Amino acid sequence: MNNQPDSNFRWGYAIFVLLLLSVLGFLAVGILSLFVGVNVEELSGNVALIPIDGVITGSEDSGFLFDTTTNSLETVEVIEKADKNPNIKAIILEINSPGGSAVASEEIANAVKKTNKTTVAWIREVGASGAYWVASSSDYIIAHRVSITGSIGVIASYLEFPGLLERYNITYQRLVSGKYKDIGTPFKEMTAEEKDIFQQNLDSIRDYFAAEVAKNRNLNKKDVDKIANGLFYLGAQAKELGLVDEIGGKDEVVGYIEKKEGIKADIVEYKKEKTLLDVLSDVLSRQSFFVGKGIGSSLLDKKAASSISITT
Repeated sequence: MNNQPDSNFRWGYAIFVLLLLSVLGFLAVGILSLFVGVNVEELSGNVALIPIDGVITGSEDSGFLFDTTTNSLETVEVIEKADKNPNIKAIILEINSPGGSAVASEEIANAVKKTNKTTVAWIREVGASGAYWVASSSDYIIAHRVSITGSIGVIASYLEFPGLLERYNITYQRLVSGKYKDIGTPFKEMTAEEKDIFQQNLDSIRDYFAAEVAKNRNLNKKDVDKIANGLFYLGAQAKELGLVDEIGGKDEVVGYIEKKEGIKADIVEYKKEKTLLDVLSDVLSRQSFFVGKGIGSSLLDKKAASSISITT
């Protein structure tokens, strides 16, 4: 007698049960994690350390799935919680970021300026562009001597491939209800007039960026304009230019706070902890997106068909 079919059935049933138990286990842990998150208001310590890591974004769905990012809404929330905690005497912004969204950077910078605590920006490796905007809003900036600092400027980039479409006999049919509605589309060359319009807007953002740095750092706007050309500076050079106050690291940061506040610093990290359910939901939602639309179309939507991305 051949028992092969029955054996296959048992193996299939066992695999199905294991997969089901795994899924249920993940869901159970995720649900429990909703109630076990870290409550920053209950943390001990008198100095809050808030990390500004990776690209600064304005939303969770930033497209940087495997990269470290700083979400402005979450960061502002954490800053406000640290500010409201009477036990916290000072806030350290530990910065290691190349910048990012101009709007998101300003949101964080404004939150820093609204605090009633002593704020210190600690630039470790990188505090450039939008991240420097955030740093400039603090009371005091300490940077490593070979850190990358500054880079005051704005960049906008986009793909343009009308020649590729022509090569494969693909035509872009332009249907718009406004003259500039499709400015920056990758399917046609940008006209000289469109380039001028976009450049004017970029210059305006850059001018606002430079003005904020000048105000935050008590510098002359004309002096800031001279160095607001997008160039980055080493920490030592940035100090000579007045962009940072002191060269050093964590010891110098702690020393400054202890001297200013007359306390023995007890540092506690403030950040929004992602629960397991958050991580699983993020991965599963992105996985569904790629499967549902196809990898090719998703890349086109993210990289090509979208409007120009402006970052600081």
